[in-house]
Amino acid sequence: MGTPLRIAIDGPAASGKSTLAQRLAAHLGYTYIDTGVMYRAVTWAALRRGISPEDAEALARLAETLELDIRPPTVADGRPYTVIVEGEDVTWELRRPEVDAAVSQVSAHPGVRQALSRRQRQLGLRGRVVMVGRDIGTVVLPEADLKIYLDADLETRARRRYQELRERGQAVSFEEVLEAMRQRDALDQGREVAPLRPAPDAVVLDTTALDIEEVFRKVVALIEARCREDSRVAR
Repeated sequence: MGTPLRIAIDGPAASGKSTLAQRLAAHLGYTYIDTGVMYRAVTWAALRRGISPEDAEALARLAETLELDIRPPTVADGRPYTVIVEGEDVTWELRRPEVDAAVSQVSAHPGVRQALSRRQRQLGLRGRVVMVGRDIGTVVLPEADLKIYLDADLETRARRRYQELRERGQAVSFEEVLEAMRQRDALDQGREVAPLRPAPDAVVLDTTALDIEEVFRKVVALIEARCREDSRVAR
């Protein structure tokens, strides 16, 4: 197999998925695809249009028809990509607390997941991608050559998200972020369609006590070990 052509990275919020995926894609020369941003875009658009996170039918229609584009960064402000919704740059708007609070409920609707999973799968099947989300290894791209599931304890993840939001100037309390993340975990893990869980063949890494550099080195070492093993088998 050599270097995995399709890499899936799943896990709960603030477990380090996106940061790892960006580093890994840059290291391998692959395309980085954050599928979660698609759900955030639909959630943001729904809130702006007054569509309730409980309105499954309206949300499914929105997911099918929303004009959504993900591009390389267009502004040097630390963003990993630029998200355009209906012609508007909403990259940082998608990280607002109200989107955080509603995105799991929106993404739990089968119609929304089906609409966006089709778009995600088409991108993933092209190969040479590092795709990050919550159901990539289990639903969107089950044939991925390498599946990684990142996790960390709730308080550590809430602290990471709290610091991230504060650095962006958002006035939130740690308790608010912690409770929102607790609720989001429950929704992600308990939904009937594509619940958050590791794929049976995923490598599970607990990042609670690890920084991103340590996680990155572990995954690169894993890829290199698999390449060596494949080379031996091929001889």
